[in-house]
Amino acid sequence: MAVSKKEISPCPIDAMLSVIDGRWKGTILWRLLDGPMRTADLARSIPQITERMLIRHLGELVADGILVRTEGEGGRRVLYSISPYGETMLPVLEQICAWGRVHLERLEASSVS
Repeated sequence: MAVSKKEISPCPIDAMLSVIDGRWKGTILWRLLDGPMRTADLARSIPQITERMLIRHLGELVADGILVRTEGEGGRRVLYSISPYGETMLPVLEQICAWGRVHLERLEASSVS
């Protein structure tokens, strides 16, 4: 039986994937590995993402405690960064990234043959 997005699955893998599930969440996290970024800078670094989807994913990652949203004076300058809790995911994300590279190479090799 499928678990709705609002329910927490008792499966630890499903629980983790529910946090990073989304077309652009991995890319957002990958971009933020280099340090805090403004919303506009994130949008420029991911040209295919719509503003609406970027704001939605950022909000979900903040709500899950993975990102921190910091407002400057008057709320005009908003920065997003990986939270200390989000940093606990970094070893897992590095492993996912390494596996993804191998998988992409495998796909490329199979399309050449």
